[in-house]
Amino acid sequence: MQTKPPRDEDFELFRTLKTDEDFTKTEPWRVFRIQAEFVEGFESLARVGPAVSIFGSARTPEDSPYYAAARDSAGHLAEAGLAVISGGGPGIMQAANEGAHKAGGDSIGLNIELPHEQNANPYQTLSLDFHYFFVRKMMFVKYSVGYIIYPGGFGTMDELFEALTLAQTGKIEQFPIVLYGSEYWQGLVDWIRHGMLDASCISAKDIDLIQVTDDPIEAAEIIIDSARTQGYLT
Repeated sequence: MQTKPPRDEDFELFRTLKTDEDFTKTEPWRVFRIQAEFVEGFESLARVGPAVSIFGSARTPEDSPYYAAARDSAGHLAEAGLAVISGGGPGIMQAANEGAHKAGGDSIGLNIELPHEQNANPYQTLSLDFHYFFVRKMMFVKYSVGYIIYPGGFGTMDELFEALTLAQTGKIEQFPIVLYGSEYWQGLVDWIRHGMLDASCISAKDIDLIQVTDDPIEAAEIIIDSARTQGYLT
């Protein structure tokens, strides 16, 4: 029989209270903890220059071509003067931090408390810990001038579609959203183009929010060029 994972702060936040539970003993106090995470994130990241968030699977091994590519993208971004933000854990997150760190750039990890503990990778020049996914996701978006998204699972898809939704609805200044690895992403891109678009669930211009490449340096250059055009880099 499958065992239930231990509860964390996100679980308790989203849990529907039973009628005999007194919300005044838990919910109002939780607001202060959420507020504190926002304040700490803003204070820490406001001192960092324009950044690029790199996403991908925590399960990617270090000998994977995707790992090497993410490390190369991050190094190129750092050499151009852009900070690199990852989720702070293993896999693609570690590759991104490693590339930025070895290039002498700002290598930021936004770590999250998980039921199965996530181990922080050793390549972070700034490491922040979050209990709440939505606070952490806010930091990824607010301080990024671009996303590079490597093959990943549900969490990676969550970050991808959140960025696409915010850009599509004009909630954020549009920035490049680059998918690395056409073989991995082609099925999804085809479904967006021939499923969503053909069903009139999105417009043709929405497809232009996504760029796909198999070159890690090109992935970085797409964002570097955009950052220069928008005045974030000279």
